[in-house]
Parts: sequence; structure tokens; C-alpha cells
Amino acid sequence: MISMESVHKTYPNGVTALNGINITIEQGEFVYVVGPSGAGKSTFVKLMYREAKPSSGKISINETSITDIKEKNVPLLRREIGVVFQDFKLLPKLTVYENISFALEVIEESPKNIRKRVMEVLDLVGLKNKARFIPDELSGGEQQRVSIARAIVNQPKIVIADEPTGNLDPETSWDIMRIFEEINARGTTVIMATHSKEIVNAMKKRVIAIEDGLIVRDEQQGEYGYEA
Repeated sequence: MISMESVHKTYPNGVTALNGINITIEQGEFVYVVGPSGAGKSTFVKLMYREAKPSSGKISINETSITDIKEKNVPLLRREIGVVFQDFKLLPKLTVYENISFALEVIEESPKNIRKRVMEVLDLVGLKNKARFIPDELSGGEQQRVSIARAIVNQPKIVIADEPTGNLDPETSWDIMRIFEEINARGTTVIMATHSKEIVNAMKKRVIAIEDGLIVRDEQQGEYGYEA
């Protein structure tokens, strides 16, 4: 479970991104975060994996406060959270296999378990035959699949995706969304910031709308609610 209580975030330049957020997201939910550009969506998701820290308020994950955890403990937090970015953030000189296995090597998983788990997630995202490729040899959609595989290889309880289809064509975007649905069906919480009206309206998940740093709408089986 994720909870935010009276969360505010003001950046050093004086811009207030969030202005009093109160929300609870239960384990296993699929949640879209929508709103105009600059509304605070990216800050909202970054706070969950401690890419940003709140100016005030409390954020908890599974009843453990992450608001004031020490920097040295942030990597431990991130083992519970997989993150998928719009621009993939793959390591360009490593193969697909190495990009994914790296996440397990840093926690000193055994080579046998690393190979088993990496091949499992490559199978899930449909890229077992591309394990030896490097990112530049892949399409954008394939690179995003690798990014998803890397995010879930540790079997996190939560996956956070910030505009994961923003750089992809519509057909590829739907392929990526089917993977997220499969991940969610296995019990993982999925939280996705997106501008894709078509995807949100078609998939009918929980929708949290943020405007001017405030939650203005929170609907089960919601719709996008803005012009594309």
C-alpha cells in the first residue's frame, strides 16, 4: 500500500509542484495519473521512489515511512519498486541480457538464479530471441520492453511508469500496455503517469487527475477527461 498525507513539494526555484496531496493506493491496483503538462504528475510519481523528497507531509509504502529515510537506504527501497521511463534509460554498451541482469547482480543474486529470472522476464516481454542484442539494434518498442523487464526482474511489489508510451507509435503502445496488464494481473501494483487519452479511456482503470498540484478527481474505472 502507498499513502500520502498532506504532501507538499516546492522546488528550490520556488515552483510548487504539489500542494497538499492525500491519497491511498492499495496493493494490486492499476492506477493512471493524468492531468495537463506541468500539473505535478511527474513529481507525484518521483516522490514514490524517492527521486524527489517532499517539502512537507508524509509518504508511506507498506506502512513504512519513506519521507525521512537515509540516502544509504534508498537502494533498499527501490528493490521493492520497479521504474519504467519514457526514454528507456538503458545502458547503451550492454546487451539486453546484461541490462536486465545488472539489477540482480547489484544485490548479489546467484548466477544460476540471475539467468533463470532474466530469461523468465524476457519471455514475458517477448524478447528471448534478442538477449544478445544491444539497445541500438532494437526498435523503440523493443527497448521499452527491455526497460519493463529490467523493472520487474527483482519481482517488485510496485511498478511506476512515467509516460512509458510517450515515444511510441499507437500499435506499439498497445503491445506495451498488454505487458503492464499482465504484470498487474500477477498482483503487482502499477502506477502510470500518462497523456494517452485512448489508452486510459479504453482500459477503464482507476484514474487520479492532478491539476495545479492538487488531486481534482479520483475515479474507479475512470476516463482521461482532457482533450488529447
